[in-house]
Amino acid sequence: MICRFNYRHMANTLSLYRTVKRLGIPDERIILMLADDMACNPRNNYPAQVFNNENHQLNLYGDNVEVDYRGYEVTVENFLRVLTGRHESAVPRSKRLLSDEGSHILLYMTGHGGDEFLKFQDNEELQSHDLADAVKQMKEKHRFKELLIMVDTCQAATLFSQLQSPGVLAIGSSMKGENSYSHHLDSDIGVSVVDRFTFHTLAFFEKLNMYSNASLNSLFNSYDPSMLLSTAYYRMDLYKRALNEVPVTNFFGSVMKTIHTDSAYTGFLAAHDAELPLSVGNNILDHVMLQNEASARRSNIEEMNVSFSKFCISFI
Repeated sequence: MICRFNYRHMANTLSLYRTVKRLGIPDERIILMLADDMACNPRNNYPAQVFNNENHQLNLYGDNVEVDYRGYEVTVENFLRVLTGRHESAVPRSKRLLSDEGSHILLYMTGHGGDEFLKFQDNEELQSHDLADAVKQMKEKHRFKELLIMVDTCQAATLFSQLQSPGVLAIGSSMKGENSYSHHLDSDIGVSVVDRFTFHTLAFFEKLNMYSNASLNSLFNSYDPSMLLSTAYYRMDLYKRALNEVPVTNFFGSVMKTIHTDSAYTGFLAAHDAELPLSVGNNILDHVMLQNEASARRSNIEEMNVSFSKFCISFI
């Protein structure tokens, strides 16, 4: 997720971050980029807290927020490195998008933008051709199976104009020549705390859980221009599947595939193995065979986690 220096952009990003975690995507599969720490800004009347609603019931900046890139680490260069995997050797795994050819990736960006650009740190811009080139490299390097790009900014649709890679779906908060608007003002904080497009996206997902079968088509149809005060744009020509057949959890959530068996559960096999006698030859052989079986079962359990989505989050 990418956001800019404004309070509401940070709230946008943290709100969607909370949503995808609630729907099953773990932190180790999320890259969160926050360009500024509004929680600790001296003008924030609620220190160490960020809210997206004037009732202040839910602190979005709680103990379970793991920020991967913050402040002046959030640059166009670092963002493109995350997408393409072109990191310096010293960059830890936690700051890398460890995706592959089977991954479904959600890329969410929010901030100030214009015709074919999105601003970073008020002094540089991500251009539409930069994004298209990075996505092309990702496809060539087998870094995703399907990619959903969601952008909440003015003239968001223009950021998708150069995309050509298959398997890519894009949605923006506004068309060319349109502004994207904030939703409501918090008088205590003195600024708007969430944007309209993201607010209505969150309202859609608050009705769902990780097992819901709502489709991408239902999400796209939920955007009402009279509520957004702009026209949501969809780029679908590069994506071949019917949207009414694609669950939103393909990108916004994760559910482990469960395999039913008739045999008893044998969890913590290593502890069970330690209790086996090792004093005679036959028992040693049996013990080795059980260890091999335990290793095989652990491998199978790891392979069951088949539907985790990779989620690239940046904050501009």
